Amino acid sequence: MSSEKETKAPTLNFIEQMIEKDLAEGKHESIHTRFPPHPNGYLHIGHAKSICLNFGLAQKYNGKCNLRFDDTNPEKEDIEYINSIKEDIKWLGFNWDNEFYASDYFDQLYEYAVQLIKDGKAYIDDNSAEKISEERGTPNKPGILSEYRDRSVEENLTLFEAMKNGEAEEGKHVLRAKIDMASSIMQMRDPVIYRVKKAAHHRTADKWCIYPTYDFAHGQSDAFEKITHSLCTLEFASHRPLYDWFINELDLFPSKQTEFARLNLSYTVVSKRKLKELVEEGHVEGWDDPRMPTLAAIRRRGYTPESIRNFAAKIGVAKRDGVSDVALLEHSVREDLNKKANRVLGVLDPIKLIITNYPEGKTEMLPAVNNPEDESAGKREIPFGSELYIERGDFMEEPPKKFFRLGPEREVRLKYAYIVKCTGFKKNEAGEIEEVYAEYDPETKSGHDTTGKKVKGTLGWVSAPQAVDAEVRLYDRLFATENLNDIDDDFKNHLNPNSLTIKANAKVEPSVGKMEPNTQFQFERMGYFIIDKDSTSDKPRINRTVTLRDNWAKQNK
Repeated sequence: MSSEKETKAPTLNFIEQMIEKDLAEGKHESIHTRFPPHPNGYLHIGHAKSICLNFGLAQKYNGKCNLRFDDTNPEKEDIEYINSIKEDIKWLGFNWDNEFYASDYFDQLYEYAVQLIKDGKAYIDDNSAEKISEERGTPNKPGILSEYRDRSVEENLTLFEAMKNGEAEEGKHVLRAKIDMASSIMQMRDPVIYRVKKAAHHRTADKWCIYPTYDFAHGQSDAFEKITHSLCTLEFASHRPLYDWFINELDLFPSKQTEFARLNLSYTVVSKRKLKELVEEGHVEGWDDPRMPTLAAIRRRGYTPESIRNFAAKIGVAKRDGVSDVALLEHSVREDLNKKANRVLGVLDPIKLIITNYPEGKTEMLPAVNNPEDESAGKREIPFGSELYIERGDFMEEPPKKFFRLGPEREVRLKYAYIVKCTGFKKNEAGEIEEVYAEYDPETKSGHDTTGKKVKGTLGWVSAPQAVDAEVRLYDRLFATENLNDIDDDFKNHLNPNSLTIKANAKVEPSVGKMEPNTQFQFERMGYFIIDKDSTSDKPRINRTVTLRDNWAKQNK
């Protein structure tokens, strides 16, 4: 028996098991997946799981993955959303093999609809949407056959042609598939497959005034592209019989739909409709507000593509819906940035620290480690002098016993500098601490200290004369309620009032003032941050990505 532990192969999820079985049995020579977003909003963190799954499987099994926009609803679609979706996919590290649109197939889909009419499997219904919905019945009550269900093929073809030619008003006619109004599956009860919409399309302009429904376009688009594995989230499971019905009736390539659990995240809304509501009602500053769960917002906040991919891998692919802990997502970005992000000094809520025995006007350059996790990151020099800024919270007039920061007659080490002892302080007229006074021990310089002095506290600081003014935005979770799937009231009632705190008078070390937008770093002792895309050289705007530790776990405990 070998003394060395055998390396176990990673466990395959149920979709990988299915793919390997299909390939082994020769059902497919190679796999072909697709990612099919609706261009009616920005992608969110839930879509990231689907992107990583579809593109990741294609990579793993040397297959292909298409990007296909399901653009069948022109009133809600916009080129802005298409461009943002492409940017998000590339940012996550993936490239598509082909770029398609459902609108590429409008001519084919129309012809297939005509074929269904000729085969007696589709008919024009003049009833209102409300009546059609009412007559569909309930899961426990069969539907009622439409009075128009037995129209002749000739009449149906004539009416459908008139719809296409713009001769019918919106709501006047719809084309329905003729399936089974008594089916236990609601989607099979004569679903609508075409409706009149007199709206210009972003790609086909005014060519069409009838548009296929998602259910009619989706499966056929998969079949046209010869998609071997059509992966959808669980809410589409009830649509699968209809997906198969269209493919079978039209004798198309047998694309197969398989469902997996969508990503639900604690303290997070993953619904484009609800996110759009937040944007349009002004609860956030836009689709890329760093509090939003959109990929554009997550990117702006400083999350890395590697952290998102690692998070998707950790939560895995399941058959049942659940709620993943957002703390795992935050852990993933901490884990990634800990290796990559250089450390810098910054003071968000500054008060002056004056070292009374340090030579006035003297500036000393001190070496500072850029990243203790990465030796190749090297060192930088930071200025030190008699006037510094420290965090207001790092000083207390009457500190408790276990307060290991600065207080009267207490000693601390200034990071990369010296040990100082507080000798006094000054208050303003409002009774707030305005200045703290201290003396330094010149024999305690970091890296050269031979005094043997031991202190329990180490403080961050910034030299006052060289400090750069900055606006720091402390972003937190947008919602205060853990499981937003369990609420009965308006989801907006659960917004976290403390999701954004702005520190308008922060002071940061000189190197931060020279950073380009999107540069990521760690403010020592505080968290990971990024220079915002709208930052200026006059006053950097800085976004907090995540704290160093999970503060919410502590609060909940």
